[in-house]
Amino acid sequence: MVETGVQRTFGPKLRAFLAKATRHRPTAFGAGVAVTVALQSSTATALMLAAFSAGGLVELAAALAVMLGANVGTTLVVQALSFDIVALAPLLVLAGVFLFRRAEDAPHDFGRVLIGLGLVLTALHQFLALLEPVVADPRAHALLAQIGAYTPAAVVLAALLTWAAHSSVVTVLLAMSLVAKDVVPIETGLALVLGANLGSAINPLLEGAGARDPAGRRLPLGNLVTRLAGLAVVGLAFTQLAQIAPRLGPTPARALADFHTLFNLAIAVVFLPFVGPFARALERFLPKPEVADPGAPLHLDPQARETPAIALGLAARETLRMADVVAEMLSGLRQALSAASRARIEALHSLDDVLDKLNAAIKAYLLSIPPETLTPRDSERLAQVLTFATNLEHAGDLMDRNLLSVAARKLKRGVSFSAEGEAEIIALVDRLSANLRTAAALFVSGDVGAARLLAVEKEAFRGIEAEAVAAHFRRLQSGRSDTVETSSLHLDALRDLKRINSHLVEGAAYPLLQASGALRPTRLRPAGKSA
Repeated sequence: MVETGVQRTFGPKLRAFLAKATRHRPTAFGAGVAVTVALQSSTATALMLAAFSAGGLVELAAALAVMLGANVGTTLVVQALSFDIVALAPLLVLAGVFLFRRAEDAPHDFGRVLIGLGLVLTALHQFLALLEPVVADPRAHALLAQIGAYTPAAVVLAALLTWAAHSSVVTVLLAMSLVAKDVVPIETGLALVLGANLGSAINPLLEGAGARDPAGRRLPLGNLVTRLAGLAVVGLAFTQLAQIAPRLGPTPARALADFHTLFNLAIAVVFLPFVGPFARALERFLPKPEVADPGAPLHLDPQARETPAIALGLAARETLRMADVVAEMLSGLRQALSAASRARIEALHSLDDVLDKLNAAIKAYLLSIPPETLTPRDSERLAQVLTFATNLEHAGDLMDRNLLSVAARKLKRGVSFSAEGEAEIIALVDRLSANLRTAAALFVSGDVGAARLLAVEKEAFRGIEAEAVAAHFRRLQSGRSDTVETSSLHLDALRDLKRINSHLVEGAAYPLLQASGALRPTRLRPAGKSA
């Protein structure tokens, strides 16, 4: 809740702040500290940075500097939570609920942050309280003593616990509690803290952009390497460190918290001057694979622009690729509206990006053809290609921004269309797919008779949509609960499907009908005349 609230409240500003701060290593380090304190999680910072780094928004060296700061920032969270501030929890939850329910926009989302902080404090307090009878059991004492007697086992156990909990804060606070209650010696507590630092570097490596993209794995891997290096150095001097550690704080528990902070500060001091060479080594070890961009044009030959007829044919061929992408989106939309899944919705969003890139490339290519080399027929065909490509892109936008939003809201609310309503929507999507095939064929053939048939289909589609709306209202009047709870989603879907069909007709049929003189300039009757 804290992470979501902070990202919704400060999301764009947070990203702008990171982008600006990463220009210099010291400011990047400070940004990592600040962002992690705000998000309450170095894992969240690492996942966000891995995505930025993989996408080229942040240089890897700067991202490594931010992560060094993030690791220090999470120790400051431990320092704050190590004090007895659980009494603040009810006040934070109360203030958060008030803002969440009464405020709007940023204060509303900030209320989520306060609720989350209150719940974190409460949960940690209850978690440690629940452990008291467990750790008081002699058998638990014996088990912990056996684990603590072998330092690597304690490190591995803490790393696994941190990986499972997605939080080094929990593990470090647990170690502090065990040491404070004399359940384990401070040597075991140090091993648990080291394991917590190791475990928190595992999650970003297994999740997010790094799990799919080798380039996105660089930052999490670099973070893990710095932790392993620090762990190796401390391991070599562990006996001497265990003797010095009690003097780091007024109590053994505070000494562990201070060691946690000093450990990460030391890693930052050592690695910060060398993040540049370290980044280059990671880039050589994990090179970004050459992956074909699905939005890159395949047929727009720059040399062909000297012969407009050929250039226009190549642009038309590229536009048919856009039609294929729209067909794929319609197929996926059919599944998303009947049985939505987040993965399918995300995949369809990426297809709209392909459409945008292809449309921009086709437009730039056509407009780069010297106008003086175009015959009147060439100019007419150029306008037809531009019109069809633009309308296909608009159809994709309607699916991306509107219809996928309907599927996402339906999934989020956990509701379903009525059986009749879903059948009406699916029938319209199937009809759209057929009309898209007709529009693509018409775009190639240029047949005016086929253009007339597609234009007539626009009126037929509008009539089917109107009947579906009327049927929906009849179900509403009958009090059908499944219709009532999805009414706005259902009507939005019907409206946008009609708009997509209009784009297909206007993109493929209207330019041909207009060129042949078969298209009326307006549907309005002349003023002063009745039906």
